[in-house]
Amino acid sequence: MWKADSWLDQLYENALMKHRENAQSELPERRKEKLKQALGECVGEFEPNAGYTPILLERVECDDYIRERVELSATPGLSFAAYVLLPKEAKGALPGVLALHGHGYGSREIVGLLPDGSPDTNVPGIHQHFAVQLVKRGMAVIAPDVAGFGERKLEADLTLNPHAPNSCYRLSTQLMMLGKTLTGLRAWEARGALDYLASRPEVDEARVGAMGFSGGALIAYVAAVMDERIKAEVLCGFPNTFKDSIFAVHHCIDNYTPGLLLHAELPELIGLIAPRPLFLESGTNDPIFPVQGFNRAVRELQVIYEREGAKDKLQTDLFQGAHEISGRTAYDWLKHVLS
Repeated sequence: MWKADSWLDQLYENALMKHRENAQSELPERRKEKLKQALGECVGEFEPNAGYTPILLERVECDDYIRERVELSATPGLSFAAYVLLPKEAKGALPGVLALHGHGYGSREIVGLLPDGSPDTNVPGIHQHFAVQLVKRGMAVIAPDVAGFGERKLEADLTLNPHAPNSCYRLSTQLMMLGKTLTGLRAWEARGALDYLASRPEVDEARVGAMGFSGGALIAYVAAVMDERIKAEVLCGFPNTFKDSIFAVHHCIDNYTPGLLLHAELPELIGLIAPRPLFLESGTNDPIFPVQGFNRAVRELQVIYEREGAKDKLQTDLFQGAHEISGRTAYDWLKHVLS
């Protein structure tokens, strides 16, 4: 057999069979712990930077919220910027949200700014300025710049192409050669941003959630599995199966984690968040996270949440749209469960 199509399919089916065998032979809690450990090992570990002091870069008064920009660091030798949005009229400690953007020009794309930092007065793109939508609902929001996008593109890539869309390929391949992954770095830095958000006097650290879109949802689910301070989560434009999405459609290399499918398919990995509240959102015409994969993931997650006795904590919204955020239900759901 010269072509490997059916051979790859068989490898996938063999992996699923192994997952089922393991699930049947292990107690559910034991399997959850093993999968959590496996996920951590697959994405790689990073050294903490406990001695770093955050730096305030700017503070801007907007109509009904304050926008700050801070410099943070989660691992030695590497820093990143994050926007913090705070409602002006809030009283008492606020619920907090870690907002994670997907492919695009960085955190500015979700806080209502253009790539140069000026206000974006145009119709919002696929990210829908979702961090602004959250702060307008009375939540404190932190939106970190994800490694490889916007101002965090590598100089090596910009030297070759000043308009390089991102640095995902170079970061992913070099980290994999070092036994780490870009997902692992991004999730580690997201947790560092969470550290800072939880330390703010305006925020109730017991009521912190996360919302991610596309690649940001990948980061959000990994961070939530690893960090139970995230009490509720919204995943947009991402929930699916590996088989229907990254195996069937050409994706950025940052979606692939070596060895991960040996342990579980994506719905079971997302299900490690259970029984914490989880909202899944997807467009009916999303070309890279197709609707059939979304529906399969939802069915599997419904079984997981029912087994956990938390059926009512899983909510979904399949809206008429493409690869984009809707938020028509998700924003208010997140505000409700964190309140």
